[in-house]
Amino acid sequence: MTISDSPLQKSKDNPYFGKRKRTFRGTSQRTALLLAGVAIVTLLVVSCVWVAVKANSIKTELQAAADLIPQLKQEIAAGDARAATTSVKELNNHTSNARQTAGDPIWTLASGLPWVGPNVSALSEVARSADDVAALGAAPLVEVYGSLDWSKLLPSSVGSDLGAVKAAAPDVANAAHAVRASAERLQELDKRSLLPQIAEPLEQAGDQLAEVTGALDSAADAARVAPALLGADGARNYLLMVQNNAEVRASGGIPGALAVLTLDGGKMSLGAQGSAGTIGVVSPPLALDQEQRQIYSSRLGKYMQDVNLTPDFPTAAANAREMWQRTTGQGLDGVISIDPVVLSYVLESTGPVQIDTSAQGVPGVAGLPRELNGHNVVSTLLSDVYAKIEQPTLQDAYFAVAAREIFSNLSAQRNQGQSLISALTKGVDEGRVLLWSAQADEQSVIAKYSLSGSVTGPSVSPAQFGVYFNDGTGAKMDYYVKRTVQLIKECPKDGYEETTIRITSTNTAPADAATSLPAYVTGNGVFGVPPGSVQTNIVAYGPVQAQVETAKMDGQKTEFAPYFHDTRPVGVLAIRLAPGESKTVDFTFGKIVQHTEPNVVVTPTVQDVKDVTLPTETVACG
Repeated sequence: MTISDSPLQKSKDNPYFGKRKRTFRGTSQRTALLLAGVAIVTLLVVSCVWVAVKANSIKTELQAAADLIPQLKQEIAAGDARAATTSVKELNNHTSNARQTAGDPIWTLASGLPWVGPNVSALSEVARSADDVAALGAAPLVEVYGSLDWSKLLPSSVGSDLGAVKAAAPDVANAAHAVRASAERLQELDKRSLLPQIAEPLEQAGDQLAEVTGALDSAADAARVAPALLGADGARNYLLMVQNNAEVRASGGIPGALAVLTLDGGKMSLGAQGSAGTIGVVSPPLALDQEQRQIYSSRLGKYMQDVNLTPDFPTAAANAREMWQRTTGQGLDGVISIDPVVLSYVLESTGPVQIDTSAQGVPGVAGLPRELNGHNVVSTLLSDVYAKIEQPTLQDAYFAVAAREIFSNLSAQRNQGQSLISALTKGVDEGRVLLWSAQADEQSVIAKYSLSGSVTGPSVSPAQFGVYFNDGTGAKMDYYVKRTVQLIKECPKDGYEETTIRITSTNTAPADAATSLPAYVTGNGVFGVPPGSVQTNIVAYGPVQAQVETAKMDGQKTEFAPYFHDTRPVGVLAIRLAPGESKTVDFTFGKIVQHTEPNVVVTPTVQDVKDVTLPTETVACG
């Protein structure tokens, strides 16, 4: 047999061999496909496990960073710059690890996959934003914080280190920008396709960043304008108004004691002092915008005592400045307003002051404390003075002595920086500290914040209501009036929100107030109000473009005066209370287009703010 005759001859004429060859090839292809499929599945499984491991690592690092935030806040509040620096480094390590993990090649590839990809991308963005906040926001701020000597930042009798604040301003502004950019990136993510485990933390991170952004923007604004306001670029003269809450006005109380506060390079001094009464009647009256003239009368431009019948502090301050300048010829750079409650916060921080009225020729002070402190200054200045000193001129002299001693004590403090800042911040939060600058660029920054006391503009939230009180007794009886204010969210009507403001007022004066209280306190009926009774004009503001629909007195519909102030609806109603009497007024606002949570701003009175503003109530709708 020749080779060619072999049955195993490799020839297309050999059907046996050809069949075996085709069978081998088919088996090889199937095996290859199977092996490839197994490899792909294995790779996918490994990749999924890898991604899961990385996701858990990112989550662990971010959680560790989040757990450090409360500790960092406490260290900053306690003034422990060294501990805060250590904490922020540890915080930055965690966020940096999370960011590096999110940069893993497999993790990056996973971001392009359907369904899982958006979740991977979202977690990556959270890690990136957290690291930006830590590295570009928290770290520079803690460094700035540690470099400042807080005991030397507040105005004092020897000056303040304002250069440090000016030098820190760029770092604070850069930190604010970095955090704001991170917040905006998170807000832009489409959360509709995300898993709940990713979407919910993402939403929380966005809310927290938005809150931090607001705080940092405030810090950046303060660092930018505060040095100039404190006299870093030249002396500043401010009219200091001490509002007397015993005779209530929309922004607090009648401007009783007045003084010129000079700030020069952070050095604080108190100059000329006076009272609203010494200004007299301003003639010709100051020009007023038509809307406020209609609501509050032309008295806004005639009497220093009435400049703050309007709750809009920029209006009141500008008028007060003009009145002072016309009367004294002294130029002013702005107006600062406080009240005796703020003085109590200050004295709690600085300690008591001794009051010696002998040099001022103030007789008849038996029974008045020789020491004013955080516990007795309010009752002394708003009640006891009127019982012990009958003549208004001598009352003013006593107020002047008290103000000078308190500010002298304040300017002498060099080691109470943080506690004083806390005291003043509390006053700002309660609307008891107000500031207006005559310089437009500075005022544009101040107008962003509640410190401005504005009723319109950027400091006013979309669904903000306002309740303000103006005395109609012509006396000091508001010391005895207790009030509560509550928002009631009614059922929507015609597709619009409806909200009622409920104001309850009680005259707590003794039943024999007409005879037991001094005539100067009761008003003695000079303005038509029986001695012992209290008359108050209640002014209620609603949100922009809403309407005042109804007013009720103790549940019964009553007439009221409707107005508008710069597109905000206003309702005005007068009530009179005999000793021991209470009345409740309801203003209902409709056509409210703002679908945000409402809030209410209330005239600061003698009462603690938390006792006045009650929690919002929501009516159950059927």
